[in-house]
Amino acid sequence: MPPAVSTSATPIVQGSSGEVRYGPALTLLASLFFMWGFITVINGTLLPHLRSVFELSYFQAALIESVWFIAYFFASIPSALLIERIGYKKSLVTGLLIMAAGAVGMTIAAIIPSYGVTLLMLFVIASGITLLQVAANPYVAVIGKPETASARLNLVQAMNSAGTMLAPLFGGYLILGRSRGGTAEAGTVLTQAERLADSQSVILPYLLVAAVLVVLAVVIGRFPLPALGAATQKAAKHAKTGSAVSRFWNHPLWQHRNLTLGVVAIFIYLLAEIGVGNLFVNFVVRPEIGNMSAAQASRYLTLLWGGMMVGRFVGSAIMAKVDAAKVLAVSAIGAFVVMAITIFSTGHLAMWSLIAVGLFHSIMFPTIFTLGIKGLGPLTEEGSGLLVMAIAGGALVAVQGWIADHYGLQTSFLLTAACELYILFYALWGSKPTHAEPDVVPVAE
Repeated sequence: MPPAVSTSATPIVQGSSGEVRYGPALTLLASLFFMWGFITVINGTLLPHLRSVFELSYFQAALIESVWFIAYFFASIPSALLIERIGYKKSLVTGLLIMAAGAVGMTIAAIIPSYGVTLLMLFVIASGITLLQVAANPYVAVIGKPETASARLNLVQAMNSAGTMLAPLFGGYLILGRSRGGTAEAGTVLTQAERLADSQSVILPYLLVAAVLVVLAVVIGRFPLPALGAATQKAAKHAKTGSAVSRFWNHPLWQHRNLTLGVVAIFIYLLAEIGVGNLFVNFVVRPEIGNMSAAQASRYLTLLWGGMMVGRFVGSAIMAKVDAAKVLAVSAIGAFVVMAITIFSTGHLAMWSLIAVGLFHSIMFPTIFTLGIKGLGPLTEEGSGLLVMAIAGGALVAVQGWIADHYGLQTSFLLTAACELYILFYALWGSKPTHAEPDVVPVAE
């Protein structure tokens, strides 16, 4: 798609031949993907930590993650409206500052300590991440050739996976490694004094995170970023007549099968990914699986997210030449197979098969996202808002927690296996575009 350059804005970086280059902007945006991946997966080590501090059941621990993803549902549409009002750059800065405020709030929750305040602060951090998601995902998909959108988004999402890979090491060392609950033998009951000391082990990590977020907000605020252009705002002015309900059901977005079924696919996929990530440590520490401490298990969690990073780099290269929907189908089949092995085996075989699912999950979110917004044209911003709202599917991890409490942790992964089958359906049929719109043309901001 040919770029349009606004004469009233800061020029986008150009190459020696005069063509527009988006490399510097994509490199900077990759740092955002890294940070929200990093912070999201800190929860993977935070959950077993809080479970011992507050003596939570699997359901109560999973509720912490549910609150995190409920924020995506409530914050997505306000985020899309904010982007339309103040623009992409200011929205990215705002999202980073909201996340920093929530990280500081986590230190307050640790000092009290309070389960309720912890839930509130996680909601605040997730709301900031939602704003970044609504802005950055379509941004990366649109600024460049449409046929390589999936490859491009998978490439920057690899940096998201780099954050998810490093987060367990960070959390395992600074949270689990410095707490009694993280280093004690499975089944050890902590005293009140030990639980209080453990709760305060999160203060340093979250202060460090807050500082990095503020610095990144300053850098983003001073960097000239290309905008998606006025064409993306046309959809916001459609069909102003009739009731709100009729406008909703008659919205042109619903004519795009790849978007509507893609929203469901994102919802389903997040349930699978977050269920695996959050229950991984609890699964691996079990005597019949890995028979190790939570701190040791967090190191293997790093391999799970590392597989996602490697998979996205490899997937990006493959999708530059192979149809993205076909790659998604192969990944769904592979994920189903390794989940079946996890459910019906024990010992290290079950542990390593669960680690392997990260490799197959790797390309799913960015590929579903780009397939979902394919052909939306000026409807891209609104469509991406719906897709990001579907990340709320991660909130249903509480359902998997309930299954684990009542039928066993290993049995609960049957839910994950079922999710992989829907992704396969979407790849083979649901992702085919209908009613394609003209492409969005980027301009300078």
